[in-house]
Amino acid sequence: MSGTSLDGLDVALCRCEGHGTQLQTTLEHFATLPYSAEFRQRLRAISQPTVALQDVTVLNAEVARQHAEMVLVCLQSWQVAAAEVDLIASHGQTIWHAPRHQHRQADFPHHATLQIGDGDHLAALTGIITVADFRQKHVAHGFEGAPLAGYADQLLFSSPTENRLLLNLGGIANFTYLPARPTAGLPLTTDTGPGNTLLDAVTRQHFPGREYDENGAIAGSGTVHPALLRELLSHPFFAAPLPKTTGPELFGPDYLHEAQIKTGTTSLPPADVLATLVELTATGVATAVQQCLTEAENTDVACYVSGGGSHNGALLHALQRHLLTARFAPIDALGIPADAKEAVLFAVLANETVAGTPGISLGKICLP
Repeated sequence: MSGTSLDGLDVALCRCEGHGTQLQTTLEHFATLPYSAEFRQRLRAISQPTVALQDVTVLNAEVARQHAEMVLVCLQSWQVAAAEVDLIASHGQTIWHAPRHQHRQADFPHHATLQIGDGDHLAALTGIITVADFRQKHVAHGFEGAPLAGYADQLLFSSPTENRLLLNLGGIANFTYLPARPTAGLPLTTDTGPGNTLLDAVTRQHFPGREYDENGAIAGSGTVHPALLRELLSHPFFAAPLPKTTGPELFGPDYLHEAQIKTGTTSLPPADVLATLVELTATGVATAVQQCLTEAENTDVACYVSGGGSHNGALLHALQRHLLTARFAPIDALGIPADAKEAVLFAVLANETVAGTPGISLGKICLP
C-alpha cells in the first residue's frame, strides 16, 4: 500500500485462511520502505491537473518496478521465498481522484480515478500472481472508488458488544463505522476531509528537510486562527451528505492559499497555520461522526486510530476535545499495528476476490 502521503511503500505479509465470515487473518511481517526524496517529488509533480503524458506512462512502469524490488527485498529479509507467496495485493499509487462532484464535467456524469504501478510488471518481476487496480471495479459499478476499507474492516474488526469507529488519519482522513448491532449491507465508510496532506505540505514549505511535523510538535506550539478556520470549513465538501470521497486534488496547497488570501493570513506564522489545519482535520472528522452516529451511539463508541496522523499528538488531542465521549485507542489494541492496517485491508480484499466472495470482486488478476 502506498497512500496519498507519498512517504513510501507499506509491505505486509499476511496469512489468510478461509474467506467471508470464516476468514482468519494473521499479520506475519510488516515493513515500510521509504521512497527517495527525488522519487516523491516526481510523484507529486504528476499528481497535478495538467502533466506530460510521457511522465505518467514512464512512472506507471517505474512505480511497479520499484514496488516489485521492495517486495523482494522484504521477502529476502524475512527469509520467505517468493514461491511461498500466493498473491500480491497491490493498491498502486493514486495520482488523480476525480469523483463527479469534483471534475464537474457535464458531459460525463460519472466518477473516475487513476492509480499507477502496473500489476503485470509486479507479477512478471516477482513471479507472484498479483491482484492490482482495486478501485476501477468500484467506480465501474457507480461508486466513487474510495474508501474501500468497509468490507475488510467489517471482517477483521466487527464486535457484537462494542460500537467501533475505525479512523484512518492518512493524507485524507476517513473512517468506517461498525455498530455492535449492524444493519443489512456494508458498513458506512466515508472520507471526512484533509488528514495529513496539508499538514505535510506546510511543514515541507517552511521547514526544509522535514517531511512532516513529528508528533505534531510545531502545531502544538501554535494558535488556531478562527477566521482562517471558518474560511477553510466553508468549502461545500464539509456540508455534503455521507458517504463522500475526496483527495489532495481538492484539499491541496491552492485551497489553503486561497483561504489565506481571503482572510488576510498569508503572513500567519507557520505554527499557527499548522494549528489551524489540525483543527480543520479534527472538525471535519467530528462533523462526519456526528452525522453518522445516533445520539446514543455517539456517547458509546470506541474510536480506533490508524495512519500517519495517529502519531500526531496535537491532532489526537483535538479529536478527543471534539469527541468527548468517545474512547480513543490505537488500532494496535485490536491486533494490527496502526501503520500496517491499510496494507492488511488490501490483502483481505485480494483474498476475497480470488475466493469468489459474492459481491466482492475488486482488482485485476495479473499472472506472472
